[in-house]
Amino acid sequence: MRTLLWIVGLFALVVGLTIAARDNPGYVLIMLPAHRVELSLNFAVVLLVVGFAIAYGLIRALTITLRMPALAGEFRRERKRAKARRAFEDAVKAFFEGRFGRAERAAKEALAQDESPALSLAVAARAAHELRSYPRRDEYLQEMERLAPQDSYLRLMTQAELLLDERRYFDALQALSKVKDKHTAALRLELKAQQLARNWDQVLQLLAQLERRDVFEPALLQQLKRYAQTENLKRKALDARTLRSYWDKLPQQDRRDSRIAAAAAQCFIALNDCAQAHAIIEESLDSAWDPSLLPLYIQCLPRDARRHLERAETWLKQHAGDPALLLALGELCMHQELWGKARSYLEASLAVEPSHAAYVQLGRLLERVGKAEEASRVFRQGLELSLGQSTNTSGARSRAAS
Repeated sequence: MRTLLWIVGLFALVVGLTIAARDNPGYVLIMLPAHRVELSLNFAVVLLVVGFAIAYGLIRALTITLRMPALAGEFRRERKRAKARRAFEDAVKAFFEGRFGRAERAAKEALAQDESPALSLAVAARAAHELRSYPRRDEYLQEMERLAPQDSYLRLMTQAELLLDERRYFDALQALSKVKDKHTAALRLELKAQQLARNWDQVLQLLAQLERRDVFEPALLQQLKRYAQTENLKRKALDARTLRSYWDKLPQQDRRDSRIAAAAAQCFIALNDCAQAHAIIEESLDSAWDPSLLPLYIQCLPRDARRHLERAETWLKQHAGDPALLLALGELCMHQELWGKARSYLEASLAVEPSHAAYVQLGRLLERVGKAEEASRVFRQGLELSLGQSTNTSGARSRAAS
């Protein structure tokens, strides 16, 4: 529609000009020293338009002719840039396709044509790393530092990631220490390096930063924090005073975590601070019941463990029928030489859930009270239970493998 309007408008303009020229009586008089030229106005206008067009065409042609060498040079440079871009794109494509040798060659070709030096060297370094050519990788990284010092963030992140993959985590940490204003990916990379270096204090600090950025799922974050805390407790267990000082500084939520409490209790037991270990387990069990802590609770008992027995009996009111608690009560009663009470607890534990540990403790109790024949029968029942469980486990694994 727009084209049709333009055509109609041009025709109207031509018709209007034709009518105006036909009825135009004007003329143009040109006076020269020896000549006099008289032209109609219409012809003069036509000559002026044609002359302007010819002059414009000549000037345009001359300009293009003079610019031809520059245009030819620009054309050659554009072709070179296009070739360099294709080489770089081929390098990136080959790298993600897993063709690392081709990616390295293409990246070197792009670098030779000065196409994105930093990115080309980064691709070449990663490709050389995948080919396990670590000397060439390091050369590319050094070249990146020389040719593109302004892209230090890219170089340091690439270097740290590749060194970490090579398990040179101390060198990776050294590279990451030069990174300013770390973003989330850099913090996660540093977290992995600190975990491998077993720097648990730094791991916990990084986890706190990542928690504020909502990087991990809550369950995964709790698992990572729990593991770091337990490993850190083992490292702090140089003496009871140092360990207790570190334990007292932990957040209440961490101190009540059953796995962290178990690790701390084991460390205190190893340092012969059994009272502190029992206090830690009691605090954790009062906060959240976890029967896996009970075997630790009956370790390293004092000569008179009546207080521990009474505490365990208060738990029984809230967790009646717990086989692990009944077993622990039986062992506590054996420690106090309350043989009848111990037997009732052990038999109750076996009635709820038969276990090898309960059979062993009951057998030992029967031996202590002089019932050797009955003790042998109990030991045999425990052995049969263990063999049956072992057979079932082996059969399940065989079925899973097939």
